[in-house]
Amino acid sequence: VQLQASGGGLVQTGDSLRLSCAASEGTLPSVDMGWFRQAPGKEREFVAAITWSGGTTDYTPSVKGRFIISRDNAAKTVALQMTSLKPEDTAVYYCAATIRGWLTHSILTSYDYWGQGTEVTVSS
Repeated sequence: VQLQASGGGLVQTGDSLRLSCAASEGTLPSVDMGWFRQAPGKEREFVAAITWSGGTTDYTPSVKGRFIISRDNAAKTVALQMTSLKPEDTAVYYCAATIRGWLTHSILTSYDYWGQGTEVTVSS
């Protein structure tokens, strides 16, 4: 699976942004997907994940109620709709795929395939 993330940019506090992750090859529909982010000087952290069917999602507490992860298996894409953005959301956002099952979906090292990252900057 090769992943390509896009949609990042510079926005203001309170704005919305939609990130997209496309699979250029491989079978995206059969894997669980996640979004992680890495702020300057910090470790990469879990943001959101979705099962292969799209029936189950999970979010880190700081984005619950503001971010929504979704997928379109026919189009081989996964999206992260971000609303009410805050300066602390500033980071490089990465999409990733895991074939190891849902139990470890929030663990960075459980993911086998990674996109190149897309940068999100939220100004105050």
